[in-house]
Amino acid sequence: MGLISSEIEKYCIDHSTRPSADAKALEDHTRAGIHGSNMLIGEMEASVLTFLIKLGKVKNIVEFGTYTGYSALVMAEQIPADGKVITIDINPATTTIAKEYWAKSAHGKKIQQILKPGLEAMKELNDKYDLVFIDADKNNYSNYLDWALEHLSPNGFIVVDNTLWSGKILTPGLDKQTDSIIAHNTKAKNLEGYTKTLLPIRDGMFLIQKS
Repeated sequence: MGLISSEIEKYCIDHSTRPSADAKALEDHTRAGIHGSNMLIGEMEASVLTFLIKLGKVKNIVEFGTYTGYSALVMAEQIPADGKVITIDINPATTTIAKEYWAKSAHGKKIQQILKPGLEAMKELNDKYDLVFIDADKNNYSNYLDWALEHLSPNGFIVVDNTLWSGKILTPGLDKQTDSIIAHNTKAKNLEGYTKTLLPIRDGMFLIQKS
């Protein structure tokens, strides 16, 4: 990723609200030996999500992409006791790790895991949600965006991760995932009646909210 220097990112993290000790323990465990640990959102993006959730008075969240459960825990820590994070993934091994760490947190009870492909899982979710966080299955980003737009609460918003894709979005045709993210970004850009901003934070965070 490396869109900014590690020194600048560390400075930003040091001056931002940090996740809990429980979240930090899960991050450390993941980075220490879990395959694909670069998929973690990390403390910088966690801080941004924390700020957005507080600002938007978010209560109910849907997340596409659980991995080891770090982002779900970070978000669950910020919502009220009767709020819920519904998180979707297909990997039983990493979600098992997630559940182990959620169980250690007082906020873990707010998290509901759905273990099935996102396109199947979203058919079961028919409520309105304050935040939809899209961070899995890049080839279906546009499909997840379409679903999210239909299931936002009146003041809800969408956050889409990895939308700069390590800069690959500047070179169409590299591979299917790159082109899928480019297609998503173009769809988001052209939405009418929505306020959008694509932030160069971590690997790109696309924020979308109805105007």
